Amino acid sequence: MKSAEEIMEILEAYDLTGSFRDAAELAGCSHHTVAGYVARRDAGLVGRPRVARPMLIDAFVPQVEAWVQQSEGKIRADVVHDKLLGLGFAGSRRTTRRAVASVKAAYRSGRVRVHRPWVTEPGLWLQYDFGDGPVIDGVKTVLFCAWLAWSRFRVVLPLRDKTLPSVFAALDVTLRRLGGAPTYVLTDNEKTVTVEHVAGIPVRNRAMLAFAGHYSVSIKTCLPADPASKGGSESTVKLAKADLVPTGANLLEEYESFAALEAACASFCEQINARVHRVTRRAPVDMLAQERQRLHRLPDVAFTAGYGLTRRVPATTPMVSFESGQYSVPHQLLGATVWVRVHGAGDGEQVVITHLGDHGPVEVARHLRAAPGSPRVDDTHFPPAPEGALDRTPRPRDTAELAFLAIGPGAGLWLTEAAEAGTTRIRVKMAQAVELAGLFGTGEVDAALGHAAVHGRFAETDLASILDHRATRPASGTRQAGEQASLTQGTTAWAALGQHQPEGGRS
Repeated sequence: MKSAEEIMEILEAYDLTGSFRDAAELAGCSHHTVAGYVARRDAGLVGRPRVARPMLIDAFVPQVEAWVQQSEGKIRADVVHDKLLGLGFAGSRRTTRRAVASVKAAYRSGRVRVHRPWVTEPGLWLQYDFGDGPVIDGVKTVLFCAWLAWSRFRVVLPLRDKTLPSVFAALDVTLRRLGGAPTYVLTDNEKTVTVEHVAGIPVRNRAMLAFAGHYSVSIKTCLPADPASKGGSESTVKLAKADLVPTGANLLEEYESFAALEAACASFCEQINARVHRVTRRAPVDMLAQERQRLHRLPDVAFTAGYGLTRRVPATTPMVSFESGQYSVPHQLLGATVWVRVHGAGDGEQVVITHLGDHGPVEVARHLRAAPGSPRVDDTHFPPAPEGALDRTPRPRDTAELAFLAIGPGAGLWLTEAAEAGTTRIRVKMAQAVELAGLFGTGEVDAALGHAAVHGRFAETDLASILDHRATRPASGTRQAGEQASLTQGTTAWAALGQHQPEGGRS
């Protein structure tokens, strides 16, 4: 059935060309269709509805309606067609698809969910949800996405898992970033919030209730499998996944580390909160400054009950002990207090270490379980080794050492290698090198010292021998054997090749 616009285009094409076939080519339809609509216009029937023609499926429509009603509008047209064939239906699959689509449309027309606009109040609602994050080092991450309803301010944080301590840490960081706590926090029915449903009533997780009581907020959950009731956080998840997770659509590169993902999330939040919102016509960061006046104050100390056992980091070694194992933490936490807990079980069991900073709890380290006597160490947790700790560099301490090392880098290399080889009378040989530098020049002596260091020549006369050799070598610097002293086989034997040899063999 053509729409009114398509019918007018067909008739205009016919009026322009006066030919059914030419008009059909211009309108992109059959010339029979053009002839039919021209005939209907001539008869004055274009504006009148077509008379419905009887179809083979008309007798089976009540049965199709019953199946659609029974399946709550979920039954597929191919299933309906197979059932109708058993009842004697002789029509095509196309006829069945059209009939099922019409019945489903009528079924849904009376069951459309009508959404009433949600008029939010400042400081009242915060929503949060989770999205699948990118894979880093072979492990899938989680995106924690929060949305403050009135100001539309968004917070996106990367998590390594959705365990209760990780959720606590993300919520604390979110609230401190907002500058206060709202009255209600709305989320989905995760196990971290709802343990089970009894007669449709959600049973809350007692640990989450303790967390909510610490921050004076009320935890609310939406209906199961009803994302429309928390559309703000769902939209935040959609935006975060589109901009942060590498896909073929955004051409993002893989993240090298978890810290790189954290930086990307921070940049994303800064950008999206500074952009003017299409509904409020104001930037969320500007509206947050106004909504902060309606948020209540946060406690000075974060909720730490779910972060595990406390440990004190020693003042000199960034290692903490936990259940007969030792684990490294960033060296910036020397002397600080951290919380240690266990996550997972079996071979994948991990030890998670959390620190409470100025901006809330932050996971600072995550290690596999360590065996007694075999600590788990992350090299990035330690600062660079001080200069000279392992690879010692010569440093002059008197005038004699200063004069020798002033010859050049070859002198420093000679001293290092000679000391490593246990050379005797090093200071006497150093003084001789300074004297020779006055005769041959510092450049020649420095090159000779470097040559001696590379080839391990540390005897009394080795340096003088090298200098004499360098002084008497050819100007070109390369020795080549002459033609008379060459060991290369000559070509005299090839001169008789092809010549007639006398009988009796070679002469």
